[in-house]
Amino acid sequence: MLAFDLDFEKRLADVDKRIQGLQKKGSKLKGDERVKLNEYQQELETLMREVYGNLTTWQTVQVARHPKRPYTSDFIDLMCENFFELRGDRRYGDDRAILGGLASLDGETVVILGNQKGRDTKERMECNFGMSHPEGYRKVLRLLRHAERFHLPVITLVDIPGASPGLEDEQRGIAQAIAENLMVMSALRTPIITVVIGEGGSGGALGISVADRILMLEHSIYTVASPEAAAAIMWRDSAYAASAAEAMKITAKDLKQLRLIEEIIPEPLGGAHQDKAEVAASVKSAILRHLAELRRKSTEDLLECRYQRYRDIGRSAIANLPVGALP
Repeated sequence: MLAFDLDFEKRLADVDKRIQGLQKKGSKLKGDERVKLNEYQQELETLMREVYGNLTTWQTVQVARHPKRPYTSDFIDLMCENFFELRGDRRYGDDRAILGGLASLDGETVVILGNQKGRDTKERMECNFGMSHPEGYRKVLRLLRHAERFHLPVITLVDIPGASPGLEDEQRGIAQAIAENLMVMSALRTPIITVVIGEGGSGGALGISVADRILMLEHSIYTVASPEAAAAIMWRDSAYAASAAEAMKITAKDLKQLRLIEEIIPEPLGGAHQDKAEVAASVKSAILRHLAELRRKSTEDLLECRYQRYRDIGRSAIANLPVGALP
């Protein structure tokens, strides 16, 4: 069953309601009703292509945050043959906002990790709504070291509004934990592939996304700050979040044009939450393809290419700006 819960999907929801009303009749449908059902289904598909082919940046933000969107646990279940979770940072505790461990991906052992927001209220509280604590980033660091020691590729799945901003997080050194991950990932002697599957927010996302290849789902976002935070800083009013989102160039399409990411992975019509199996298959295929390319590089070439990737980001971004965008 399709899900249309967002404000801009009201027209879709209306047509879908009519379709469901007819489908409930099952075998009792009359001839003219079958014709009507077919017309409604065609109308719904046409409307979906129209709406999702012309999403604004703010609408993309809403899709990226959709509560039914597949999370890291969903992708692991759908992509991996086996998964053995590793918990704890060996210093303070276990952060449920980070899920990670060893997995078998098409017969190859990898270290896979990512953000976990939680589905119901209890799980969301346990996962701190996906906002990682310092121990979460130190758990990531532990997994990175494990991957390097055993020459395992690293797959990271990003879906975080931002790192946890609490006083206790600052006291436990969240800035240092993120910074250490940046340093270690930049020189990790094994391939790293990052996939932004929902929100990629601020330093919280950056702490697990220094990679050889960064891929994004079609309706995901990747940003230095949430649109609400940026609006509060620039205009002192979070009500301007939609304008901030537009100005910040945070969609997959924008970032591909700026050459900050390598690939956009298409989503099912209506968003990843409409068909989790299909989008997981697309993500798996993209990961395996890029991993095969990275595997052909020597460790020295891998590190040099990673260094140059980040060295060239500013130049690439400026070179791809529209004429007249800079003073």
